[in-house]
Amino acid sequence: MTLSLNIGNLFNDSSSHALVDELRKRTSEEDILDFEEKFNSKNEKNLHVYICRLLKNRSISRVLASRWLITIIKDKESKIDALQKLNS
Repeated sequence: MTLSLNIGNLFNDSSSHALVDELRKRTSEEDILDFEEKFNSKNEKNLHVYICRLLKNRSISRVLASRWLITIIKDKESKIDALQKLNS
């Protein structure tokens, strides 16, 4: 992996370009969720925060951001549903 997953508090041009490159590489849901898990384990803010920042700064296409955010949200919703079924 070319991107150091720990971006920390820094969000400069080179780290944002590297992150966008990594996001573009992953197209399957499994790849997206795997990258998100690794990214979140090594950074103080979750990946969706960085994706929203990139979107706000117009550093990422709306199509790419929406694909990633929809995948992340659907995964979280399915985990919540599974937990609710266990507790019912």
